[in-house]
Amino acid sequence: MIKREMYMQRIRPFIGGELIKVMTGIRRAGKSVMLELIKQELLESGVSKNSFISINFEDMRYSGLLNAVALNEYVMNESNSIDGKAYIFFDEIQEVKDWERCINSLRVSLDCDIYITGSNAKLLSGELATYLGGRYVEFVIYPFSFLEFSELYKTVEPAASQSECFRKYLTVGGMPYLSNLRYEDESSKQYLMDLFNSVQLKDVVKRNKVRDVDLLERIIAYVIANIGTSFSANSLTKYLKSEKRTVSPDTVLNYIKYCCDSYLFYQVKREDLHGKQILSSNEKYYIADHGIREAVYGGNMRDINLVLENIVYMELLRRGYTVTVGKVQDKEIDFVCQKRSEKLYVQVAYLLADESTVNREFGAYAEIRDNFPKYVVTMDELDMSRDGIKHRNIRDFLTDSEW
Repeated sequence: MIKREMYMQRIRPFIGGELIKVMTGIRRAGKSVMLELIKQELLESGVSKNSFISINFEDMRYSGLLNAVALNEYVMNESNSIDGKAYIFFDEIQEVKDWERCINSLRVSLDCDIYITGSNAKLLSGELATYLGGRYVEFVIYPFSFLEFSELYKTVEPAASQSECFRKYLTVGGMPYLSNLRYEDESSKQYLMDLFNSVQLKDVVKRNKVRDVDLLERIIAYVIANIGTSFSANSLTKYLKSEKRTVSPDTVLNYIKYCCDSYLFYQVKREDLHGKQILSSNEKYYIADHGIREAVYGGNMRDINLVLENIVYMELLRRGYTVTVGKVQDKEIDFVCQKRSEKLYVQVAYLLADESTVNREFGAYAEIRDNFPKYVVTMDELDMSRDGIKHRNIRDFLTDSEW
């Protein structure tokens, strides 16, 4: 079990406190393991295991607790045998009807420390804001970073070099369970396809009561094929029309939003860096895990420039940056990244193969006059930094803790 210290550092200050700790993210990204890591820390700090109340709501043994009243009653009964503070761990809480009411009631009536996980972004919208406004803190859990992946991959292939680890990461991605399959190609692909189908069925179709599943599948296939490529709802509507499917742009946007709510896709808005405004058209989308893309769609090596972009984008999110695509006149900067007062810019390319590519990637920064760090990230082994712009090999960039 990898310690996932980056997340633990963020969660640790809140352990034992009254704020409800909410962990969200795509199904099977490791949220349940985070609960186990927190329990481990509590045990090491002297908390008794008897103080834990743990429920995974996808476990059929708890099928009688899938409403707020039954769950509240169960926890209150269990807490009678606990001396002192109760530590409550609820996994996949969205399965419980009106769960917000139960959590709020427990918070008010019990001396407790509550941790919940869920696979839907809407977990923290609507009624939860009413019941728990200002009383929770959220942590999004992502699939493994390249650094975490390498740590586990080397338990399977101890002699693997960093470049061999990265080649494997390009195709299988960072879903944690793959280490149990020893990263074998066929079983990894099967697992990722099953995971994708589970997200699509449980977190998109079932949760949003989608009736036209064929249309949803076509839209998802289009977005997966075009990760990191600007497109509009209108362009996708025209594409579907060419496939004999008539659909409105609003329906397209709704279906994509359902996928974003389930953490399958992430939307990146475009920002006019001179006008300081968010542009309303032609967003980009990235997938939570590029290994799912390879399993479902294939072509990661063919579309390697897009996949590298996807990998860098997810790493930026992991590190807590808010990311937009930058537009300066006719040039585009892949990622404009903001975290409190920090800012950095990142261009991603496959290789700086010739002078025109070098000029295009470095030239994107020509109109950016500030002194924040600017990177060009590629697969090249040679350092081609120039004019204060840092050129980094992607493996080094992903494993560097300094930015």
